[in-house]
Amino acid sequence: MILDAHDLACRRGGRTVFRHVGFRLAAGEALVVTGDNGAGKSSLIAVVAGLLAPDAGRVSLEGGGGRPLDELIGLVGHRDGLKAQLTAAENLVFARELLGASARPVAEALASVGMSHAADMAVAILSAGQRRRVALARLLACDRPIWLMDEPGAALDAASLRMLAAMMSNHLAAGGIILAATHQPLGLEGARTLRLERPAGAAEPDDPFLEEDWDGELGWPLDAGPAERHADGSRPRTDDPA
Repeated sequence: MILDAHDLACRRGGRTVFRHVGFRLAAGEALVVTGDNGAGKSSLIAVVAGLLAPDAGRVSLEGGGGRPLDELIGLVGHRDGLKAQLTAAENLVFARELLGASARPVAEALASVGMSHAADMAVAILSAGQRRRVALARLLACDRPIWLMDEPGAALDAASLRMLAAMMSNHLAAGGIILAATHQPLGLEGARTLRLERPAGAAEPDDPFLEEDWDGELGWPLDAGPAERHADGSRPRTDDPA
């Protein structure tokens, strides 16, 4: 399996966020995306996830076993994408039913991130770090080989960051693929790094794909659905003919 991003460009709010971005990730490989605020890290994750259509270039998949790319992606966005009124376990059950695939039992997934004690607790009463761990457990509970992660270490303490590094390493060892945007070291040995730079003349200091673009419960943008794809599964340029 190979995730291929070719010559991507993205525009948000009438300005170019990034251009000429490309990479190829094979099974067992990870790419860590870094850069200043406004460089487009979150926007790149959204483009690869199909939540934003690229202004140029395309994202495609080789060797997906006939499954479209969006059925192979597990996403942890800038927000945790959890339903506050549900318990930690209920959130994972909901995700498994919604995505139609399961990997580990819910109890095992929560135990893997040290959240067994909170299985029957409403997410609304959990700390930010605990909510983040539940969101990470969702990746373990659902069978998605491509992990897209936006600031996966946000709100995590030192012990939880070590847990995250081990979790990501295990996913790669099992043949998974990881694309992670981050401001902090993830401790992921062997990962490649892509640093995004704001295009010359870009004045805004913040990434235009901010957390307010995401729905607080579902983790998807409020104003965008999955981008259309070509017959081969790749996503089109915005100026491609219909």
